[in-house]
Amino acid sequence: MSLRVLLAGSDPHLADAVAVSLSPLADIELVRAGDEGLVEAVAASAPDVIIVDLTRPDRARLDAIRRVAHEQPRPIVLFVDADDPALMEAAIAAGVSSYNVVGAALPDVKPIVRAAIALFQRRRLVEVELAAARTLLAEGADIGKAKARLMRDRHLDEPEAYRLMRRRAMNEGRRIADIAREIVETGE
Repeated sequence: MSLRVLLAGSDPHLADAVAVSLSPLADIELVRAGDEGLVEAVAASAPDVIIVDLTRPDRARLDAIRRVAHEQPRPIVLFVDADDPALMEAAIAAGVSSYNVVGAALPDVKPIVRAAIALFQRRRLVEVELAAARTLLAEGADIGKAKARLMRDRHLDEPEAYRLMRRRAMNEGRRIADIAREIVETGE
């Protein structure tokens, strides 16, 4: 499996050190961002992982990271030159998967990239599961409201109201949640 890594940042020495650290791996393709912005560089190169250096707190760069994380989600590794708890919180909130403070010597980047990928994949899985749970809760609420409406309007008990919705869903080849939503919205 080949991994395309985008190197973006203002410190050419850090980018060179990252490239040297990753170069022994045959399955990694390094792409350096040009003068274009981060969002444009990600769109143009379609990387699997993004490595960004941020030598000073930069609101515009964090906004670009936030935009990438929202529009083109992928693992983002951030290297900074000084420990700044506020910047760390802002970076993680923006979508950074791995926040790393580097001094004079760059640590081995390979495990950092692997950890960022694993954390990103786990976060994406949790987001998908959360969205599914929210959908189920909303559908359950719609079904409950539809049953209540049928019970009130047609003088049915709860099992009869549910059977009516289930029968209609089966006859129309639709999901019961869709039937319930329609009953709640239109009363039919």
